[in-house]
Amino acid sequence: MTDSLSRPLIIAGPCAAESFELMDTVAAALVKLSQELQFDYVFKASFDKANRTSLSSVRGVGLEGSLQWFSDIKAKYGVRLLTDVHETYQVAPVAKVCDVLQIPAFLCRQTDLVAAAAATGRSVNIKKGQFMAPAAMASIVDKARASAKQAKVESDVWLTERGVSFGYGNLVVDMRALPIMAKTGAPVLLDITHSTQLPAAGGDGGSVSGAQRHVAPVLARAATATGYLSGFFLEVHTDPPRAISDKDAQLTIAQASVLLRQIVPLWRHCQSLAAIDQEFA
Repeated sequence: MTDSLSRPLIIAGPCAAESFELMDTVAAALVKLSQELQFDYVFKASFDKANRTSLSSVRGVGLEGSLQWFSDIKAKYGVRLLTDVHETYQVAPVAKVCDVLQIPAFLCRQTDLVAAAAATGRSVNIKKGQFMAPAAMASIVDKARASAKQAKVESDVWLTERGVSFGYGNLVVDMRALPIMAKTGAPVLLDITHSTQLPAAGGDGGSVSGAQRHVAPVLARAATATGYLSGFFLEVHTDPPRAISDKDAQLTIAQASVLLRQIVPLWRHCQSLAAIDQEFA
C-alpha cells in the first residue's frame, strides 16, 4: 500500500463527482501537494451519493456519467482512483477504471458487496459503520480476504474510522478504535471530514446533515498522535457551501493544504509510538 515508515496514504477529493472541472481542480492541487509533502495520493469522488437524508437530495451524475471523468483524471495525473460502490452490479465496471473500491459505512456488513469488491483484486477500503464496534471489523476484514483468496487474487484491505453514532445526531471518534482495528493487520485510516458530521442536521429532524468543520484539525492531530494510522481520508471542494453534499464538512483546498502540512510531518514523528504500547500490555 505505502511505505509505512515515511509515506502516509492520503485519500482526498470532492465528496461527489459534480463536474470534471471540480475534480480536475482538486486533483491538480492535491497532486502538487503530494509531491511537496511526499505522501501517497489517491484521488476520490463519489459517482452516486446513495445515502441521503432526503429523497429530494441531489445524488450526483451516476456511474456512466462519471467513469470517463475518472479515466481522464487518471490519464492526466497518473494517480490512483477511489470511488464507492453500493450494489454488486456496480463493482465490475468500477473496477475497470478505479484502483480502490470503497465500501460505504452503512454497507460494511453487506457480504455480497464486500466479497464482490475483494474478488476483483482491487484494493478495498471499508468504512467502519457508525453502528459497529471496532473489534467487529475483524470479521469483515476476514470476509474480504477470504473472498479474494477464493477468487485467486490479491486484494489489499484497508479500514477507515469515521466515528460512532449514539443515535442522537452526533458522531464520536474513540481513539481506542485505532489500535483495535490495527490488530487485523489492515492499514487503518481516519476519515477526517466525515468524522465531524452531525447526521440529520444535528438530530433536529432536518433534511440535511450538518458538520463541525472546525474540529477537523483537532481530530486529525489526536488520531495521528496514537501512532496507529497509515493515513487519512478527507473531502476537498473548491467551494464547500455550494457542494451538493457535505457542504459543512468538506474542506477548501487552502484548508486541506494547511491541515496536511501540519499532520503529515506529525504522522512521521509519531510512527514509532505504537511500538511503545507493548510496554503496557
